[in-house]
Amino acid sequence: MRRAIKLIKEALSEDNFVRFVEDIEVIVSKVLSLLLVIVILVAVGDLGILLLDELFVTDYGKFNATLYKIFGLFLNILIALEILENITAYLRKHIFQVELVVVTSLIAVARKIIILDLGKVTGVDIIGLGIAILALSISYWIIRNSSKSKH
Repeated sequence: MRRAIKLIKEALSEDNFVRFVEDIEVIVSKVLSLLLVIVILVAVGDLGILLLDELFVTDYGKFNATLYKIFGLFLNILIALEILENITAYLRKHIFQVELVVVTSLIAVARKIIILDLGKVTGVDIIGLGIAILALSISYWIIRNSSKSKH
């Protein structure tokens, strides 16, 4: 019994417990990476099918009507690739790279602006997106300048 209690105390010691939590984080990150690769491959396939359909099946002159949808899908894939880069950077260095997170956020907001249907949004929505872009851009600039000064 004493031996069991001693083993439990050792397992719950701070060093062992932190190591255990870090191991779980790595496993979860690897699983997320694999799942995201599957999502990216399916999205690329979906985009390819949509492009082929739009190029060869759609009547002449109607392709431009679906360009925003196609651009949105391209940007979705780019966002997924950025998220995958965030995860792999974490796996390499075991730290979250704030610069990558901000860049991913900028791409996501830019995607929203690119595919924005101006007939369905209010001025407040556009102002909000503008403020988000401004805040993220300033954040990115601060992060870049602080990382340059460290090197």
